[in-house]
Amino acid sequence: MIVIRKATEADLPDVIRLQHQLDDAEPRISEENAARIFARMNTYPDCGIFVAEAAGTIAGAFTLLVMDKLGHNGKPAGIVEDVVVDQERRGQGIGGEMMRFAMDYCRGRGCYKLALSSNAKRTDAHAFYERLGFRRHGFSFLVEL
Repeated sequence: MIVIRKATEADLPDVIRLQHQLDDAEPRISEENAARIFARMNTYPDCGIFVAEAAGTIAGAFTLLVMDKLGHNGKPAGIVEDVVVDQERRGQGIGGEMMRFAMDYCRGRGCYKLALSSNAKRTDAHAFYERLGFRRHGFSFLVEL
């Protein structure tokens, strides 16, 4: 059984461990800095880090933001970021449960879309998202700051 819930500060060591699996070229964020950022994120309206618990351990995490918009007749939009399943637990349905949770969460808030971006080199992730009903739409751009 997989349980998706909003993360607490006590979950931060596991979230940091999982995020490092995505960003292993970057230095690992300190728990102190993560706690400061986590507290600030929790002041944002309808934004949070969610974790997936399976067999008593945190096996996945993602950040979800529902933002208000003036476009699309004032309907909000969802954005999911930093999606990660523990490399030892991939292929067990955890990622699918996390994304279905995010879709349902956004539907329940009247969002007209749930968007995400994925690194161009993560072709397995792209196929995973497409199996869940996501489709490629437009282009994703960034500027390094």
